[in-house]
Amino acid sequence: MAARSLASDDGKLESANFEDSPTSKKPKLEGRSPLTRWELATAFCVFFVFFIGLSCIYLTMPAAEYGKIKLPRTMSDLRLLKDSLAMYANDYPAQFILGYCSTYIFMQTFMIPGTIFMSLLAGALFGVIRGLVLVVLNATAGASSCYFLSKLIGRPLVSWLWPEKLKFFQGEIAKRREKLLNYMLFLRVTPTLPNLFINLASPIVDIPFHVFFLATLVGLLPASFITVKAGLALGELKSVKDLYDFKTLMVLFFIGSVAIFPVLLKRKRTYE
Repeated sequence: MAARSLASDDGKLESANFEDSPTSKKPKLEGRSPLTRWELATAFCVFFVFFIGLSCIYLTMPAAEYGKIKLPRTMSDLRLLKDSLAMYANDYPAQFILGYCSTYIFMQTFMIPGTIFMSLLAGALFGVIRGLVLVVLNATAGASSCYFLSKLIGRPLVSWLWPEKLKFFQGEIAKRREKLLNYMLFLRVTPTLPNLFINLASPIVDIPFHVFFLATLVGLLPASFITVKAGLALGELKSVKDLYDFKTLMVLFFIGSVAIFPVLLKRKRTYE
């Protein structure tokens, strides 16, 4: 873990997701995919490997005796499933954790909406501390998988979907190479850029993985804490938009500003 996906990756909201749709200025490719056949084959193979692994995990899990368990897509689904999932997690803790983590990472890797509900579930089922650890680790692992997937095939896709945003991001990264971690922390904490875009564009603009990983691991903490804590009171939530009011967003911007302050201070001294 609204105006932006804070999760899961989550910590930043994923469904409210701030993961905006492709810009209206996409180049027209006459209906053709921006990916070559080799890139499409690579994407399919990676997805197939992940899917087979996830299927094997699900097939080895004990059957639920509390009714049909499925991925929640709305707050109503989440409230209906909470009790059944709590019973399942209590009866089969190790299997549930494995299934939860593999599902979260799968969704985050392939940019499947809904990890915000997974983050809320973590709070509802495990409490704030354990839920926060679970969400941040899974969101970081999923974002890292997405980073490497984009490193393989992401450049033509991101250039097609967000040409202007990619150009802007590349320019901002070039100006902040010396304090790149601070800037990445700022982006992760605040809803300045969508998490989806950050995950896909980071390897394209040559952000080192260790910087990406650390900024994700630390930067997702504030928003993930808010989401996980909200999971303790699912009955009071009508939609994911209720999670982040104006005051909450201002707090996130304040935390992000603390991270980027050294960059601004150094720039001021340079001009002087």
